[in-house]
Amino acid sequence: MTALTDAMRPAFDWLEAPHLKRVVGALEKAAPGSARYVGGCVRDSLFGDGPNDFDIATTLTPDQVIAAAKAAKLKYAPTGVDHGTVTVIADHQGVEVTTLRADVSTDGRRATVAFTEDWATDAGRRDFTINALYLSPDGILFDPMDGLADLKARRVRFIGDPEQRIREDHLRILRFFRFSARFAEAFDKTGLAAAAKLKSGIVALSAERVGAETMAILKLPRAAFGLEAMAASSVLAEIWEAPADITAVTRLKALAPQAPPPVALAALFGAHGEGLGARLRLSNAEKAIRSNALKAEARIAPDLSGQEIRRLTYELGREVFFDGAQLAAAFSKISDAEYARLAGIADAWTVPEFPVSGGDVVAAGVRPGPDVARVLSAAEDAWIAEDFPGEERAREILAEKTADL
Repeated sequence: MTALTDAMRPAFDWLEAPHLKRVVGALEKAAPGSARYVGGCVRDSLFGDGPNDFDIATTLTPDQVIAAAKAAKLKYAPTGVDHGTVTVIADHQGVEVTTLRADVSTDGRRATVAFTEDWATDAGRRDFTINALYLSPDGILFDPMDGLADLKARRVRFIGDPEQRIREDHLRILRFFRFSARFAEAFDKTGLAAAAKLKSGIVALSAERVGAETMAILKLPRAAFGLEAMAASSVLAEIWEAPADITAVTRLKALAPQAPPPVALAALFGAHGEGLGARLRLSNAEKAIRSNALKAEARIAPDLSGQEIRRLTYELGREVFFDGAQLAAAFSKISDAEYARLAGIADAWTVPEFPVSGGDVVAAGVRPGPDVARVLSAAEDAWIAEDFPGEERAREILAEKTADL
C-alpha cells in the first residue's frame, strides 16, 4: 500500500466531493475499511486526466450495501445485483458500488461470479494491471498487480496470462486496443499476439458491445494508433471486412482530435461502410452523423467561394458542414489550409432564417394549397442564390415569385 503524495493530491480533489463522501461514509459506517475507489477514476487521476465517473469496490454484499444505503437515507437501485452492483444515489448522482468478486465460470461473453472479501482475488479477475488500482477514502493506494508502474511506463498489460483473460471475455481484445491507444507508447507484444490468435472470438460478442468498444476507440485522439495494430493483426477485419483507410483517420484526428466517432467511422471505411451502422447496432443519431458527413463531403470542393460556403452551411447545417469539410481534408480532397479557410468563413457567419413564411405567401394572394409551398421554395432558392439578402429584399423576391404563378 502507498499513500498519495502531495504532488498527486491535487488530481484527487474529487475525494472531497460531498456525494462521494456520503456514499463512502454509509459503507464505512456499516463496516470500516469496506470501501475503496477502483478502476477508471483512480487510473485516470494518476494519469493526469479528470475522471468521468466513479466506481467503488466493497467487501459488503449487495444486501449489505442496500442496508447501508437505507441506514444513511440514501436512494439506491439494484442495477446489476446478480453481479454484485448496486447504484447508490446521493445528491441526485449515482455511484456504482460493486462487491468484490471471484470468477466461478466464464464462456467468453459473460461470467458467473461469487462474492469475496479478498481484495487481491478481485484484482486478479480484472483485465489490465492499470485497471486494478484501488484507493481508500483517506488516500491510500492498493496496487496488487503493479499497475502504477505500468501506468508510469505507459504500458497496457493483461493481468496474468493474456490468452486466459481473453478467453474469459473476448471483448477484452477490443479493450486492449482501446486502452493501448489511450495510454501506451507501444503495444505489449504478448497481449498483441494473444489478441491476434483469439480474434475470431469477437464474432460471438453482441453487436452492441462490439459497437460500443469500436466507437470508444474511434473517439480517441490516437485512434489511428490502435486501428493500425488492429488492421495488422486482422482484428479489424473481424469487425468489418471492407478496406480500411487508416491514413484518413490519421489526417482527421490531426485536424480535429475531438471529431465525433461516427465521422471517424466515415473516414475509416468511406462508402465501403454502408451497413456498418446496423452491424454495430449504432443509434439512429450515430448513423445519421456518419451518412450526413459523407453526403456533405461529396459537396465540398477546393476553392469554394465565400458565397458557396455560406450556401452549404445554410443547407447542410453548421455541424454537418464541418463534418463534411473534415472528411474532405481527411480524404485529401482539400488541404488542411483550405479546411481552415472554409471552417473560418462558416464559423464567423451567423446563419440567418428565411425571413418570409407560408403565411406571407397566402397574404400575397396565393390560395392555400400546393402553390404556397412551390412559391415559398422558389423564393427561398432565389434568396439563397442572392447570398441571403435582408428582409426587405426577401419580400421583393417573394413578390416576384408570386407574380410568376
